[in-house]
Amino acid sequence: MSVKLRHLVMALAAVVCAIPAKAGELRAVEARRFIAGKHFFYTCFEGTTGHGRIYADGSVAGYIQIGGSGPRRYVVLPAGTLRVRGEKYCASVRGIPFEPCFNVERTGHYSFRGSLAGLGFAYCNFSRRSARADLHRPPLRLRRIHAAAASRN
Repeated sequence: MSVKLRHLVMALAAVVCAIPAKAGELRAVEARRFIAGKHFFYTCFEGTTGHGRIYADGSVAGYIQIGGSGPRRYVVLPAGTLRVRGEKYCASVRGIPFEPCFNVERTGHYSFRGSLAGLGFAYCNFSRRSARADLHRPPLRLRRIHAAAASRN
């Protein structure tokens, strides 16, 4: 399996484990209920960034940029890719000989850290934001032009 796909699975699978409850490790069933259909941005320990959505059926759709540079890729994983296994949320990806599971710790009202179980150094930080709001905001250059035009009047 490619390194890119492993990074994507780690990053996006941790998204499903978010719930704004008490601080500490979160339960998978509650997390799945909270995040279904919500949009999250993430940054991982080695620089990978992206954003996406995890659906109630365990499918994933979103963008990833490996290492934080290079091309941004759109990725879709099928239904059942992410699933509850006991108290953990795990990923089932064709080509990986094991099913990686994730630990999730709440870090804020709309944010959390997801890490591979047993490998705490391999983590991603996630924050929930409105993808729609980001689409409605004009690019920085246009905002400066509009601001400059308004200040002249």
